[in-house]
Amino acid sequence: CAQAGFHSEKYVFASDAAPAEVFAKIAELNADPKIHGILVQLPLPKHFDAEAVLEAIAAEKDVDGFRAENVGALMQGQPCFIPCTPYGAMKFFEEAGVDLKGKEAVVVGRSNIVGKPMAMLLMHAGATVTVCHSQTRDLKAHCLRADILVAAVGKAKMITGDMVKPGAVVIDVGINRLPDGKLCGDVDYESASQVASFITPVPGGVGPMTITMLLANTLESAERCANA
Repeated sequence: CAQAGFHSEKYVFASDAAPAEVFAKIAELNADPKIHGILVQLPLPKHFDAEAVLEAIAAEKDVDGFRAENVGALMQGQPCFIPCTPYGAMKFFEEAGVDLKGKEAVVVGRSNIVGKPMAMLLMHAGATVTVCHSQTRDLKAHCLRADILVAAVGKAKMITGDMVKPGAVVIDVGINRLPDGKLCGDVDYESASQVASFITPVPGGVGPMTITMLLANTLESAERCANA
């Protein structure tokens, strides 16, 4: 934030903090005119109702795009804020000149944070989308059909090179820590990069783009506030 010229504030709570304490801080930030974006770092401790916490954030400051009304607006193709990680992936396609219209896209993972909004954005861009998950039969067969393959399942190197269609564009959303402490994605980069026409690395791929799009959403929120 500082590097981009943004004012930011960070509040850290104990893991056993009372939910009321967090709700009070969110209410305070909702009412603060100098704050244009609020995000809560997930996951939350088990005694929190994460959905209730996210819904407590004012819609016009929900720069993560996680509130139900923002999710619904995304479904209709008119999002107020696009969730940052899928937003970053769409920017990759844009910058790489990838035409999504008519392409076969496979999203591995169905989380509310990445998988579902990613599928919606790809669909709105004209792709034919398949969402795979833990109950999917023959994951490899689905992946091999994909012109666009997005891995967002949270399992280290789950997608290997023999599961990637030659020439496919691969977006690796996963961030996993190996026993030796190194980070890796959901895709086995070494084998997949031999087959894919474009692949994002981990680290250094989707992660920085997620932060960038968070700042973009916050800037958009500030602009809306100024125009109002």
